[in-house]
Amino acid sequence: MGKDSRLILDPLADNNPITIQVLGICSALAITAELEASIVMSISVLFVLGVGNVVISLMRNIIPSKIRIIVQLIVVATLVIIVDLVLKAFAYELSKTLSVFVGLIITNCIIMGRFEAFALGNSPWRSFLDGIGNALGYGVILIIVGFFRELLGSGTLLGFPVLGDPIEKTGLYALGYENNGFMLLSPMALIVVGIIIWIQRTKNKALIED
Repeated sequence: MGKDSRLILDPLADNNPITIQVLGICSALAITAELEASIVMSISVLFVLGVGNVVISLMRNIIPSKIRIIVQLIVVATLVIIVDLVLKAFAYELSKTLSVFVGLIITNCIIMGRFEAFALGNSPWRSFLDGIGNALGYGVILIIVGFFRELLGSGTLLGFPVLGDPIEKTGLYALGYENNGFMLLSPMALIVVGIIIWIQRTKNKALIED
């Protein structure tokens, strides 16, 4: 496997930013009660991290080391503002659902970590691949968690009923799906992430720490 392809594939499995590096947990807990919000957040981070890595890489030789963190914050803040304005213009209701969590992309440890650890020392192309790979690894976990939380918590996917209409009790019989509201609580996101981590380490014993 080539070095460039590993930049994309490693974060999807053996070096996932959420399940291995334990970064970006806050958004995984906060916005994954709905699959749509999980998908939009994933796309937003994909844009910010992919473009941001390229910008930082292009500027890496002219950024004074003493202000590099400030420059990185300005870059990510600008990209997040663009995302926020696009959401408000084309998906206003969803932007209200995501609320402050779009703005909190600025403080996402995955983004600042990739700027600092990779983009400052690599070419724009490799930095782009690294950004896309890590954003995809982050997004895959968010979408999986959002899928199960909405499906089991609300009986819907993307707002459409999947497990039947809301329950109707008739005598001793129950028709339809009774929502499991517990799945919509933030702790369940952590439990689902924990199950994913357990499955991942079961399949790859090398990830188990001694």
